[in-house]
Amino acid sequence: MPNFTERLRAASETTQSLLCVGLDPDPARLPVDDPAEFNRSIVSATADRVCAYKPNLAFYEALGLTGFKALEKTVDHIRAEAPHAIVIGDCKRGDIDSSAAAYATAMFDVWGFDAVTVNPWGGMDTVEPWLTKPEKGAFIWCRGSNRGAADIQDVAVSGVGNLNQPLYLRLARRSQQRATHGNLGLVVGATAPQQLADVRGICPDLPLLIPGIGAQGGDLADSVRCGVDAGGRLAVINASRSVIYASSGADYAPAARRAASLLRDEINATLDDMGLGWA
Repeated sequence: MPNFTERLRAASETTQSLLCVGLDPDPARLPVDDPAEFNRSIVSATADRVCAYKPNLAFYEALGLTGFKALEKTVDHIRAEAPHAIVIGDCKRGDIDSSAAAYATAMFDVWGFDAVTVNPWGGMDTVEPWLTKPEKGAFIWCRGSNRGAADIQDVAVSGVGNLNQPLYLRLARRSQQRATHGNLGLVVGATAPQQLADVRGICPDLPLLIPGIGAQGGDLADSVRCGVDAGGRLAVINASRSVIYASSGADYAPAARRAASLLRDEINATLDDMGLGWA
C-alpha cells in the first residue's frame, strides 16, 4: 500500500490542485439548518477542485451528538463523491503515549481519517502512536497561523552547534529526523511566510499543511512559493471560511465552487510562474 505522502501526491495529481477546503460548520453562519446537508453541498460543488478536505473537530464537538452524526455523514459523502481526496481530521490531539494511542485508534480506525493534526508540545513520544500506520498521515502543529503563535513557538532555544534557534525550527529538525515512513508532515501557517520558508528549507520532502489563507489574511502566492517542495508539490493549502461561507444565501454551494476554483487557479498560476506547473 502506498504511504501517506504518496497518497497525497496522487490526490493532488488527480485534480491538479494543492487546495484543501476546511469544513467548519458554524450554526450562526449556516444558510441551512442541517450541517451535514451543508457539507454535502459544499463537497459536491468542489470535489474536482481540491486535493483534500479538513473537518475541524471542534465545530462538530460543539454540536454534541448532532455534530458527530454530521461528521460521520460528511466523511461518508466525501468517500462517495471525492474518492481521490485526502480527509484530514483537524483534532490537534496531544497526550502521553497510551492516551495518544487511544486517540489514534479513534481518528484512524473509528472515524477513518486519512490524516490528522497532532499537538507535539508534550514531546516527541506523544507523536509516536500516530505514526504506526504508514498509509495514515500525522501533521505536527509546528508554527501556527494565529497571532499568539510567536509567544511560545518562536522562543529561542539552544540548537545545532549550541546556536540559538526558534523553538519551531527545533521541532522541524526533530520531525525531519523522525520522518522515516513517509507519513509525517508539519502544520505551518500562511500568515508567517518567512517561517514557512525556513521550515521548508529544513524539511524539503515533508508534506506541509498550510492554514491561514482567506479569513486569516495569509498571502496565497507567498504560501505557494515558500511551501511547495522542489517539484512544486506536497503543500496542502487550506481555506475554510473564505470558501464555505462565500455566500450566506441559497447559492452557497455555487459560490463555494467559484471561490475554490479561483484559489486553485491562483495557486496553479503561481506554480506556472515558478516553472512547476502540472504536466
